[in-house]
Amino acid sequence: MEKEEQNLVNMGEEDEMEIHGYKLCRWKLALVTVGVVCTGGFLLLLLYWMPEWCVKATCTKATLKDCNVVLLRRTDEFRTWFRAKVQILLAPGLNPFDDLEPQNEKVVANGNGIHLLEYNTEDNEKNPKNYSETTTKKIRHFTHHSVKYFWNDLIQNFEVMKGLEEGVFCSSMHDDHSKGLSKEVQNYRNLFFGVNEITVKVPSVFKLLIKEVLNPFYIFQLFSVILWTTNEYYYYALAIVIMSVISVISSLYTIKKQYVMLHDMVSTHSIVRISVCRANNEIEEVMSTDLVPGDIIIIPASGTIMPCDAVLISGTCIVNESMLTGESVPVTKTYLPNPTGGPKGTEDDEIYNPEEHKRHTLFCGTNVIQTRFYTGELVKAVVVRTGFSTSKGQLVRSILYPKPTDFKLYRDAYLFLLCLVMVAGVGFLYTVVNSIINKVPASTIVIESLDIITITVPPALPAAMTAGIVYAQRRLKKMGIFCISPQRINICGQLNLVCFDKTGTLTEDGLDLWGVQRVENSRFLQSEEHASVDSLVKSKFIACMATCHSLTKIEGVLSGDPLDLKMFEATGWWILEEATEEETALHNQIMPTVVRPPKQLLSDLEARMDQEMELYELSTSYEIGIVRQLPFSSALQRMSVVARVLGEKRMDVYLKGAPEVVASLCKKETVPEDFTEVLESYTKQGFRVIAMAHRKLESKLTWHRVQNVSSRDTVETNLDFLGLIIMQNKLKTETPAVLEDLRKANIRTVMVTDKSGDNMLTAISVARDCGMVLPQDKVIVAEALPPKDGQAAKINWQYTDNPTKCMTRPGINSEEIQMRLENEASDNWQRDRYHFAMNGKSFAVIVEHFQDLIPKLVLHGTVFARMAPDQKTQLVEALQRVDKARGIVDESCPPTTALKRAHSGISLSELEASVASPFTSKMPNISCVPNLIREGRAALITSFCVFKFMALYSIIQYVSVTLLYSILSNLGDFQFLFIDLAIILVIAFTMSLNPAWKELVSQKPPSGLIAAPLLFSVLSQILICLTFQLLGFLWVKQQPWYETWTPSSNACNLSYSNLLHSKNSTHHLDERNIENYENTTIFFISCFQYLSVAIVFSKGKPFRQPGYKNGLFVAALVILYALVFLMMLYPIEAIDQALQILCFKWKFKGMLLSIYNIYCLYALVFQNGIDHWGERFLSWLLCHSKRVPKAKYMHLAQELLVDPDWPPKPKTTTEAKAPPQENGSYQIITIT
Repeated sequence: MEKEEQNLVNMGEEDEMEIHGYKLCRWKLALVTVGVVCTGGFLLLLLYWMPEWCVKATCTKATLKDCNVVLLRRTDEFRTWFRAKVQILLAPGLNPFDDLEPQNEKVVANGNGIHLLEYNTEDNEKNPKNYSETTTKKIRHFTHHSVKYFWNDLIQNFEVMKGLEEGVFCSSMHDDHSKGLSKEVQNYRNLFFGVNEITVKVPSVFKLLIKEVLNPFYIFQLFSVILWTTNEYYYYALAIVIMSVISVISSLYTIKKQYVMLHDMVSTHSIVRISVCRANNEIEEVMSTDLVPGDIIIIPASGTIMPCDAVLISGTCIVNESMLTGESVPVTKTYLPNPTGGPKGTEDDEIYNPEEHKRHTLFCGTNVIQTRFYTGELVKAVVVRTGFSTSKGQLVRSILYPKPTDFKLYRDAYLFLLCLVMVAGVGFLYTVVNSIINKVPASTIVIESLDIITITVPPALPAAMTAGIVYAQRRLKKMGIFCISPQRINICGQLNLVCFDKTGTLTEDGLDLWGVQRVENSRFLQSEEHASVDSLVKSKFIACMATCHSLTKIEGVLSGDPLDLKMFEATGWWILEEATEEETALHNQIMPTVVRPPKQLLSDLEARMDQEMELYELSTSYEIGIVRQLPFSSALQRMSVVARVLGEKRMDVYLKGAPEVVASLCKKETVPEDFTEVLESYTKQGFRVIAMAHRKLESKLTWHRVQNVSSRDTVETNLDFLGLIIMQNKLKTETPAVLEDLRKANIRTVMVTDKSGDNMLTAISVARDCGMVLPQDKVIVAEALPPKDGQAAKINWQYTDNPTKCMTRPGINSEEIQMRLENEASDNWQRDRYHFAMNGKSFAVIVEHFQDLIPKLVLHGTVFARMAPDQKTQLVEALQRVDKARGIVDESCPPTTALKRAHSGISLSELEASVASPFTSKMPNISCVPNLIREGRAALITSFCVFKFMALYSIIQYVSVTLLYSILSNLGDFQFLFIDLAIILVIAFTMSLNPAWKELVSQKPPSGLIAAPLLFSVLSQILICLTFQLLGFLWVKQQPWYETWTPSSNACNLSYSNLLHSKNSTHHLDERNIENYENTTIFFISCFQYLSVAIVFSKGKPFRQPGYKNGLFVAALVILYALVFLMMLYPIEAIDQALQILCFKWKFKGMLLSIYNIYCLYALVFQNGIDHWGERFLSWLLCHSKRVPKAKYMHLAQELLVDPDWPPKPKTTTEAKAPPQENGSYQIITIT
């Protein structure tokens, strides 16, 4: 039998899954039903917890084509299973983009692929309602995580039904999808895409209760309560039930509150009335829930909340995208260019992509503030995605179905619990054998042997371990840091690398104009501080500054990108958003944005000279209308506008962007020869540099031709270089100190800037200024070049030093600040600290051609400039592969894949988009990062302390019960109650209150429980506890007054005549043999051990404040110690009767105190020895055994220390080589 080929859905995406088909099997279902009845429903619970077992137990394997149940499994490290039921959809066609014309053979192209359809009848016309039942198609589909997967015969697999976001050419958007849909076609497509609504259903309290109660933890609680009730531990069982009810109510309240909050956020403006264009050019108002991909919607002039993702095909919109990006700066959206005159699929005709064409796409949930349009025409957009497929829908899905948290602590906790279960198994067997030997009734054997399991696995363990996280979350809230994923607080304690965005995170949000440097006659002039001077009013340079932007007036206030705003304000010009009819007529039918210099109002007009009068006339008549805007593209790193000066026939193109890009688009003779040197002089000082260019368009390019230009290359070429604008982005005052704290704590910091961010040399300068790169550190620039002209891809390595900070205008003398390549190969250059820096283009080449170098580069990579979103994700994954625990800090933190992949994402924004980030800080600076790491470390250590304490509690009680079982005794009901409620819960919840240590230290907390120091600590304490309990158990039997206890027994020297009379008259037969001297001895010793273990494991410095600063913990210890001492030394009749404890002679009481003192001494000495010498001993042992570090990055760092060829020497090249085999993909070539 051939091996079944593996099928995948969402291939190559984050939620990629294996898919397997199954058919329901009746005889298997009958067997499972019998099994459920025989096991009292436990089998049903097991199948509920394990979906793969459920499917395999009730179904048989089938092909995907014939299955009615699918089993899905994630392909990531979690390997989570899901199941879904396949349903049947009846529709007149197989493809939502069919026009349903009856043809014998018809191939239909659409955004989801190409399908071959055959129709056997010719009676049906275009209206799908006329189709008879014989032509109705059965379409199989299933729903998983709010996404529908439809069967595709061509690929023999299920796939997500795409709208128009894939596989559609830009020209097709205008030619094929701009005519609107008929009502019938809309209804037909609605069968596939469903209602256009992002619904977050708030489950009823009953459903939440059932789901919460079916948690394995509560099922174990229920089992324990039933067992305790059977064993007549009524009070203890009742106390546990009350605690469980309180825990369930608290959990239900929290979950319900989160659902309601998310529902309210999503439902705000989610359903609106909107106008659509029908195929017959009629305009109809419909509910937004009826929209489907392909509908033409009309954007009202007053604006609206977008109910879907749509691409503009006419007009312009001003949009606030804070819901998605976290930035409240209005963005201008222009219509999608229409490449005409050539066949579809040519170079000029791109395939539409919402991410690449986001400047033309209106995203769901964003707020359209206002529109601009042609006179007499409407602003139209084609719906491309609806429902959960939209950008907002994907954001909501990431919150509803978060990726599981993978943390070593939780994995180790399960392993440790498994070990406790094994220990319980040993106790179970011992109890059974011992009870049979002593001829104990079978019912008692079953109850007591199962009771051992409930003792060994503490039911309160999950709640106790969660306490530290809850307290840390409260402390973070007081600091202005909010968390939606509390489990990630522990993970923050393990962070050893933090990635920062630059602008708005490390530096201020705004930019200041530092100066301009114009070019005349292909030479740089002296830099100028101000641009708003009279002599430059009519210059092309100032015209470029005044027009090349995306600013708009909203309610009379100029809004837009901060850089554009600063640049425009520097000109001193005015912007006129809504031109009058006369002004509009002067330009064209199009309503342009008009800019002009301010009017020069002089008080003494008669005294004005002719030159001054000429200037006055100029300023009142000189204005420029922006005819067409080609918005900024992060991929192209530039934007441009087509403008016309009033009164001139020919139009102008003004362009700005990254200097290297702008220079490449200009005529070579207009670019100064020292362009590179001057540019480097500014970027090395941390300035952000923008280049400007201009071109006079030909007279044949009329207004309408300009509007229909499809390719930017048509106008953005053959330009004249105008000069540079130098912007200054200052560091936030908190940045250097925070990065210094992180450096001292051995936490690496990395700068990752956006695709539209600064030049790489600017980023390096900022990294040096903020302390991310120290003055003495080397920075190695990796410039990777793709294969070209038959030559292999290569990386050029350049070394740069830290230039002297020069605040004078360095435009002329650039030799002093020129990038210096290291010419000498000194002996100590390898031993210096070094950092790698690269831009997004180089990173893309390295990922494609130099896979073997990636781990080495990310190990020391510090500056990654102009990185695209997918490149950020690749970087995060590369860091993950070398076992780096990383966090991402961004001023906005939009819901990118990189943010989701990071262990901890921190948003410095309070806008709606930040709900996708695990942490949101009210502080608009990175000072939240050390606070979060400190609290994470404190919570992590608290989890360790509580886990060790609860483990020791279980073992101590297990030893106590096992010893008492040997004499057919046990702890009493109120003894269990006193230990578990008065001691264990009080201590577990108060020992978690220790706040974080006041500063970050270089020492890292352990990441898991399966670590030698922690295991040795727990095992040593177990042996000590076992020894002293056994000692007390045996010692009491050696006392001369010892006898089998009866109601008349009295080991005390006190007169108990009244007590004896009372006991003799009311005492009932002690059937369970609770009241005996062994029981009382074990009870007191174990109580002292619980309290002592709490002190031993209440670890403080260097991650938490010392235990004595935890007031509640200290108070609880003092009170409990006093209570136990009081019960032992001064018996109280009521307490003794309730706890079923006996009185000892004073001499034996002194012996018990001596045993306790010796125990405390041993326990404290062992624990202190492990804390102080354990790590050193293990380090010494590892050094002598030459063991390889577990962390991959540490192992790699050790290898690189002895690698003579790493880091690459100055002025060398790493060249890719096509390997004959898989290994060995590059070679080092030294260039002389």
